Formats: sequence, structure tokens, C-alpha cells
Amino acid sequence: MVALLILGGLLLIVTGLVWLVMLAFGTSLLWGFGSLLPPVTLAYVLYHWRNARKAVALSAMGFIPLVVGLTMLAAQDPERLQAILSLRWLGQEDRARSELDIRLNGELNGQPFSPLEAELVDGILSLREGQDFYARRELTIRLGNQSQGALRLDVLPQDVGPKPEVEISWLLPEQDLPEARRIPRGYTLHLDLQPVAPNRLAGDFHLVLPPKFATTLTGHLEVFTDRLRYRDGRVDPTYDSRDTLAYVIRDYLQRRFATRNVELLPLPVVSLPARELDLEVEVQVDGQTQRLPIQLAKSETKGWRVRRDSFPPLVEPDAVPQAPSEAEESASVADAARPVDRRLRFSLQRLLNNPSQYQELSMRVYTVRGSTAEGRFTGLDREGRILIRRNLGGAGAASFSFDLDEVSHVELLEP
Repeated sequence: MVALLILGGLLLIVTGLVWLVMLAFGTSLLWGFGSLLPPVTLAYVLYHWRNARKAVALSAMGFIPLVVGLTMLAAQDPERLQAILSLRWLGQEDRARSELDIRLNGELNGQPFSPLEAELVDGILSLREGQDFYARRELTIRLGNQSQGALRLDVLPQDVGPKPEVEISWLLPEQDLPEARRIPRGYTLHLDLQPVAPNRLAGDFHLVLPPKFATTLTGHLEVFTDRLRYRDGRVDPTYDSRDTLAYVIRDYLQRRFATRNVELLPLPVVSLPARELDLEVEVQVDGQTQRLPIQLAKSETKGWRVRRDSFPPLVEPDAVPQAPSEAEESASVADAARPVDRRLRFSLQRLLNNPSQYQELSMRVYTVRGSTAEGRFTGLDREGRILIRRNLGGAGAASFSFDLDEVSHVELLEP
């Protein structure tokens, strides 16, 4: 509806202007050619109003649906309206969006090939042109498992033995699915890529396929080595990829369990882009395997984060521990003879980091609303909530569950 209003208004305006030029030619050739210039057109309207008024009225009527359509578009999709008014669609928008330094010259299947996306992930080098689900043109080289660091590879047509498989694909305007060709041998390939922090390789690239494929490419190439993106030297959590989700979840679990020894197993299949995700991940914490439910949410400004994540940054231990003095050793021996009072230096963070140390101890929980609950600590549930059990006499008992956002602090009542 919005597009019809805008296009209808523009059509009326253009029709009125064409009619006005025709009326000017009907008056005289001089007025006709002069009306092609806006100042002369205005002069013709003023001097020959009786002839020009119908054409001017038709153009004026076109502004009504045009303004209504633009107003509706501003209410529904202001970003799209801003893009239209800024005339970004007239330029090479795809080229401006490229984050990589790709300066390649050549063609693919006889057509100019200017890739904007390039990555080397899981041993597959991929160069894509186009932002749609199917690339307009794409080059894929299956290199196999490669060692970390620099990548240097030279392949000649007469080489024997296993070689990387090259695949080219292209999508014609009248096609729904791309056409693809695989080239296992008979090509020339030169790769000399050096690491560029934090997650890129850059260097020389040269490829010549057999003549019937009409594909040559040479120049400077830069590729991503994973599907993380960085902004100001830090991982950008707003980018939609499985690697971004894995990074956010791993950081959350390291802070939750207060250890760097967290190994996240491959994530389940997810559909991106999305706003919310409910996952069950498998993770090894200090060598112990656990399955944990994780709820992820994405905001426009902060990107992906784990819901109810209130854990502080992980404090790194001192790199070189200092040897204790004789006085400290004697004091520690004396302290070891006395029972440890766990109330000393107790805090909510210590409880979350090591809940088993305080199992079945009596404690009091204070909420941000001012209420309290007293009972024995029974642990943390699967979503990280604090569980308290209070005996009511006889066989009765009451259980309390506190979300971390609701707790102001916790007091330990026994050593």
C-alpha cells in the first residue's frame, strides 16, 4: 500500500510535467525547448497560465499520495525512509559494507567477479559476491585441515596426488538456484596469506582455471578465520553467528563458575538471525561434564547476552605466588588447628562460586524489596537461583527460591 501511494504520486507528477512540456511545444518551439530547463518552465507557467494550469494541477495532485505514502513509511520503517532520502541506493552500497581489504582482478564464468565476503573456516576458503542467501557468484576451495598461522600453497596443473577441490557457482537473474561446477585438477593456484590480528589472514592470491571455465582471479586477498567480528579491539556481540553465541556463553560460564577451565562443546543447531534463543549446552568445567539450560537474548545496543547474568568479571589469580614467611607459616599452622569459621569473608559471590562448601548451613537471605527468609541452604537450581529450605516443625518444610536479581545480600548464620 505504501509503495503504491509513493509510486502513484510520482507517476502523476511526472505525467503532469510531460504534459506541461507538450503544451509549451504547442505554444512555440522556443517555449518548448526552453521548458526543458526549470527556470524557463516556471516562466512559461506564469506567462501562459491558462494553457498550463491543467498540467500544473495534475502534478500538484500527485504530491498528495506521495506525501501520504512517505508519512506512512516514516511511521512503519524510518530507517528505510532515511536510506531512500539519503540516496545511498544510488551508490555501491555493497562495496561500502565490506570489512575486508580485498583487491582482486578477474572474472568468474566469464563475468567480472568482485567478492565482498571472504572467510577460511574449517578448511574451506570461500569468496562470495552478493548478500542474498545464494551468492550471485561464489568461489570455494576445499583446502582441508590447515595449521594455525600463515598459509602458503602452490598448485600446478601437472601436479600429482591429492589437491584441493575448487568449486565455482553463479546465479543468473532468471534462475532460482545457482549453477555450480567442480574442478578437482588442471588448475593453477597460489596462496601466500599471513596472520593479521585478531582473526584474519591477508596476502597474495592467484587462481587460473582451465579455459572452458573462463575463471581467473589475482591480487590481494584478506579473509576471516572464524565467524567472530571485532569492534574497537573487542568481540562485537551484535553480530549473528554461532561463534558469537559460543563466545558469549563461554564468557558467562567462566564468570559463573569462577574458572577459566571451561570447555564448551559444539552448540546445537540454531536459526539466525533471532531475538531470543533457548539452548541446552554441554560443557566441561574443571574436567566435569554438565548440561545446562541457557537463555539468550539480543538487544540492539548490547547484542547477545545471557538472561539473568549478574556475575562480576572474572578475577585472574596472581601469576607468581609469593612464598610465605616463617611468621605466616607458623600462623597458618595455628589456624589449621582451629576449626575454620566460614562466616568470615562470606559473601554472595563466594556462595555462587562454591555452593557445595555451604551445603545445609543455616543462612538468611535479604531481598531488594526488604523481606528476609531464613533456612538451610540446599544449593542452586539449573537456572542459578538460590534454594533455601526451612523446617516448620514435625514433617513439614517450606522451600524458598530466589532469583539473583532479587537478592541484595546473604548472611551466613553458623560457622
